[in-house]
Amino acid sequence: MRDEELARAATLRGEDRHEEARSVLAALAEQHPDDGEVARAAAYVHDYLGLEHEAVPYYERALELGSEDRIGVLTGFGSTLRVIGRYADALAIFDQGLTEFPGDPALRAFRTMALHNLGRDREAISGLLTLVSEGDQTGGYARAIAYYADNLDEVVKPA
Repeated sequence: MRDEELARAATLRGEDRHEEARSVLAALAEQHPDDGEVARAAAYVHDYLGLEHEAVPYYERALELGSEDRIGVLTGFGSTLRVIGRYADALAIFDQGLTEFPGDPALRAFRTMALHNLGRDREAISGLLTLVSEGDQTGGYARAIAYYADNLDEVVKPA
């Protein structure tokens, strides 16, 4: 029954019937309160529908119980916490995620947003510049961008 309902919810989401999927997943989460995969699916659909506050307990349960998509849960949960104004909590989740999945670009990018929200703009910009410098879209300026990630305020004086 659980697997069939999860599959049904996935099909509904695939058909852009997210509100119906939410109903299925909320009922399933009530029936299976100790199932991390059900909690994860419920969190994701609530998030997608813009019901971030309602997604939080599902994310918390998915983290506590475990999920096959742990990196997705950490990223989604941190993002949700940031969007609802819980910036310090979001940063803690992103840091936890980066401990478990070092270097993950999505976690790093979302972390810089939380840093900005906490007023730590220099650290946020540095993190973004580092992330950009590691990509392949810098037009040959990766080394310079990486340098300025740590030396953003440097001013060269005339000789």
